[in-house]
Amino acid sequence: MKHFLIVVDMQKDFVDGALGTSEAVGIVKNVVRKIEDFDGEIFATLDTHFENYLETAEGKKLPVEHCIKDTDGWRFDKAVGEALEKKGFTAVEKNTFGSVDLPRLIKDASGGDEFTLELCGLCTDICVVSNALVLKASFPEIPIAVDAACCAGVTPEAHDAALKTMASCQIDII
Repeated sequence: MKHFLIVVDMQKDFVDGALGTSEAVGIVKNVVRKIEDFDGEIFATLDTHFENYLETAEGKKLPVEHCIKDTDGWRFDKAVGEALEKKGFTAVEKNTFGSVDLPRLIKDASGGDEFTLELCGLCTDICVVSNALVLKASFPEIPIAVDAACCAGVTPEAHDAALKTMASCQIDII
């Protein structure tokens, strides 16, 4: 059986940049440890926006420029990036909350073998929950887990609410 870890948006702008929080900073060591200890293939998503971000539907509702491609804020948090480079990973750029490409990439990587999925990253209540639900819809019979200690939400309350939502959708919270 294959195992896939999806590291969601552990980018500088979400950790300690434009949209960073103390809770996000607080999970970095856990995420690094998760990457280092993971026995399987790793995918890492990158929230990716462009100079016209403020003109997009998302930018109009969240008017804070962030994760503009090729800026420092778009890059992985330094410690997370080093762990990913050392371990090896597949980068998945996405311009919205959930990646519609991720299920296909995982299916291709599985080579038809059975597999499990585990997610961690930022933000629990936006991109982690979105990707978890896209994956659950794509693979309803596959075990999917989210490591709560390796996630942080926009607020602690939003983090808890997202974990409850995912649990309600039969995603295991560890």
